[in-house]
Amino acid sequence: MDTVQSADGTTIAYDRQGSGPALVLVVGAFCNRFTTKDLSAILSADFTVFEYDRRGRGDSTDADHYDIALEVEDLAAVIAAAGGEAAVYGHSSGAALALEGAAAGLPIRSLAVYEPPYTGPDGPTPAFAAELRDLVTSGQREEAARRFIALTGAPPEAIAQVQAAPFWPAMVGLAHTLPYDITLCNDGVPPVGRLTRIAIPTLALYGGASAPWAASAAAAIANAVPQAESQVLDGQNHDVNPEVLAPVLSAYFRSR
Repeated sequence: MDTVQSADGTTIAYDRQGSGPALVLVVGAFCNRFTTKDLSAILSADFTVFEYDRRGRGDSTDADHYDIALEVEDLAAVIAAAGGEAAVYGHSSGAALALEGAAAGLPIRSLAVYEPPYTGPDGPTPAFAAELRDLVTSGQREEAARRFIALTGAPPEAIAQVQAAPFWPAMVGLAHTLPYDITLCNDGVPPVGRLTRIAIPTLALYGGASAPWAASAAAAIANAVPQAESQVLDGQNHDVNPEVLAPVLSAYFRSR
């Protein structure tokens, strides 16, 4: 593990493995830098892969308030540690964060995103983010995690299975970061005005077995970003298989 300081003094922890051009992985909700180890194990044959704990997770520290701009600065710090320029792949809310970073002009060579949670106009709101913060502050971390999962459309029986799983305590441990993920959802609507500012090659991926919003989000990105294209991964859902994803990312980033 290595660390780098973000602009506001937050410590960001990261791992580095492999050799070749730098590639930064940005994770989504309930995830930390260990979540992508199966993916990075494949990608590290072609790239120097950087996996980091987003602020408030794992070995990274946090601030007393949240703003998307702070997370963009964190990503900038990791890219600086990677040599000053990198390809970036983001998943779910990490995809939304990667898009925000590209729109802000970070030194990203090329970008791939998988299903940023632009789930539609009835998507997660700032009020829901505030509700989750209040639950965590009052010590109801499990309830915050449960409500977040329910928001994804998971039925009660599926939520009960997650709560009975051995990884549930780790998910609860990240409950305080869920409002960050909700904020990145942009009320469920693609931030078209900012997306048009992205000036790098961008690949918007979605799963063929995912909910309809995923294809709509990819199409919106492809339409808004000047150098963007979309691609479906047949048979995949939001929890994409690394063995399916990695060859697509490798081919894309090597061609760019």
